Amino acid sequence: MLVLLPPSEGKAASGSGAPLKLAGLSLPGLADARTAVLDELVELCATDEEKAREVLGLSEGLRGEIAKNTELRTAGARRAGETYTGVLYDALGLATLEPDTRKRAAKSLLVFSGLWGAVRITDRIPSYRCAMGVKLPGLGALGAYWRTPMATVMPEAAASGLVLDLRSSAYAAAWKPKGEVAGRTATVRVLHSQLVDGVEKRSVVSHFNKATKGRLVRDLLTAGAAPSGPAELLEALRDLGYVVEGEAPGKPGKAWALDVVVTEIR
Repeated sequence: MLVLLPPSEGKAASGSGAPLKLAGLSLPGLADARTAVLDELVELCATDEEKAREVLGLSEGLRGEIAKNTELRTAGARRAGETYTGVLYDALGLATLEPDTRKRAAKSLLVFSGLWGAVRITDRIPSYRCAMGVKLPGLGALGAYWRTPMATVMPEAAASGLVLDLRSSAYAAAWKPKGEVAGRTATVRVLHSQLVDGVEKRSVVSHFNKATKGRLVRDLLTAGAAPSGPAELLEALRDLGYVVEGEAPGKPGKAWALDVVVTEIR
């Protein structure tokens, strides 16, 4: 099972250990693309602070993120699983997983990134600011920029098992599973169910869908679930107590769309 996650805007401070080693990151087929994005981002932030703030979409209060980006090659790195914080990662709770479960997480989780393309949670990276929605002056929109290298690397990373795609739309733009890989891919939407005047009403959960997805991944990893495809994933989630709806897509080469229905938002 390969689980595709979005990163988080919130990140832990850079570590105190060794700096970034680009050659040591997973998915080495992305190395050249990573170098190009890193080079342009560092140069932009080091030479034109106002332009960098505009390009990165930062408020005045986040101006300090620009200085952070200028030090990406020298700042201490920490594991990506420790770097990314926020609602989904709080609910996932990587640091509190048992050792065997943590090993499964290291093999299964892949975090998409505007700067790195995608990294494993064991890859050591510095804290940074560069969302997938950024449009760099030279390389252009990062969502489009990453599509070519991702098209080569991701089918191999997906291997022959289930792909559980929990990315937000901005990060999903960098790679869309196709053909046979799409057929064993499942996306998840979280719906809030409420009774209004005795009638069930459902609405799409926005912010708190991240927490549900984090708990869902944690539960799958903790249970040692190994669904081979979307149909098996649906049953595994139901066995774990989730209310899940979904069915095979009408056409081959299309991803499954699963709805997780919750009655409480937390």
